[in-house]
Amino acid sequence: MSWYNEVTFYHIYPLGAFDAPKKNEGGQTAGHRILNLSDWIPYLKEIGIGALYIGPIFESVSHGYDTTDYFTPDARLGTKEDFQNVFVELHEAGIKIVLDGVFNHVGRKFAPYQDLLKNRDTSPYRDWFRGLSFGPGNPLGDPCTYETWGGDWNLVKLELANPDVRSYLLSAVGSWIDDYDIDGIRLDTADVLHPDLIRDLNRFAKVKKGPDFWLMGEFMNIANCQMMGPDLLDSVTNYECWKGLYSAVNSRNYFEISYAINRQTNPEWGMYRGKYLYNFLDNHDQTRIASQVTDRRTLKNLYTMLLTMPGIPSIYYGSEWGMEGKKGIGESADYELRKPMTLDALKAGDHELLGHIAVLCEIRSSSKALQYGSYQNVVEKNEQLVYARSYQDETVLVAFNISGRPCALEFSFDGRPQRIELQSFDSRILFM
Repeated sequence: MSWYNEVTFYHIYPLGAFDAPKKNEGGQTAGHRILNLSDWIPYLKEIGIGALYIGPIFESVSHGYDTTDYFTPDARLGTKEDFQNVFVELHEAGIKIVLDGVFNHVGRKFAPYQDLLKNRDTSPYRDWFRGLSFGPGNPLGDPCTYETWGGDWNLVKLELANPDVRSYLLSAVGSWIDDYDIDGIRLDTADVLHPDLIRDLNRFAKVKKGPDFWLMGEFMNIANCQMMGPDLLDSVTNYECWKGLYSAVNSRNYFEISYAINRQTNPEWGMYRGKYLYNFLDNHDQTRIASQVTDRRTLKNLYTMLLTMPGIPSIYYGSEWGMEGKKGIGESADYELRKPMTLDALKAGDHELLGHIAVLCEIRSSSKALQYGSYQNVVEKNEQLVYARSYQDETVLVAFNISGRPCALEFSFDGRPQRIELQSFDSRILFM
């Protein structure tokens, strides 16, 4: 058992949430915006949040995933001391802290890359960048080409097979543990990270901070179970169920999500049996769930499933109030997903949804069956679903109805007849 399997995460994209300028222009755009997070702590505790995934926070040029300095916080957000003060407050409130680790690529203002541009073949960083070649130059005017992330020339891929690069990144992680006492790292683009980096990071962090230091990797596909293990990652993003959750309610087809969960967790042949994936309805890269569903009345059912299905639940800032935002195209594609949010502005949000989520967080925090229990489909219909979570002597039944009509579900479970009455767009949690 570990803390990360027992908490509900809250995910903040700080550059957006705290209204930082889109471009980092040094002193002109510097501020202490991260201090706003202190005011959120009572709110997070009221919901029932036990861990905060926040990121990225380190110096960059624009969106934070173009890191230019792994040792210094982004000046738009605040100073090292600002972050230390806020993180101490979070820990005193019992909230764990997980940072974004963007190790696949860097921004062009990254000091080793700038040294390379200046000294070329004599630079000690000549072998730090993947596919580097001096010649015609890139479209941004640099006298070299290299592998990019997603075709963006502002994102220079690191050569993670180079032990010096891995050593450098581990030294950065060491400073994060020493300076901020973090409890885990979410690894950006983990599906393309060199396995040796993940193994090195696992050994290093779990010795330095302890065996409960959490490593979670971003994977966009389901073929990633081989990257979870005692010497690798503790968890990975569950994009299969992310899609299955909203698609199931939009198509009124609960078979889609019940099949996906069973495929992952079946105790005999599930791909992830005995493992705990990171579950979410939306994040900084995906359309907010309130804009993804075709009927907002399904939102409460979706959060019931998020907080009761196998795995580790995460709520993206503002979505607990039904905030909307659709992913666009081009450079501004993610702006609507990463909008500023103040606590005062939330008063105009969906208080009923927030209250529902707070109750769910409280229920999950006290139930080992919901944290660690097995999964069993009990009733499967297009518009109704009942599943069981069981751990030792505790069993929980969770029932859903996404029909516009009330229904009564009659079935047998554990040798006993059951009857559950559900209103339209209703869900219920029953402790057996």
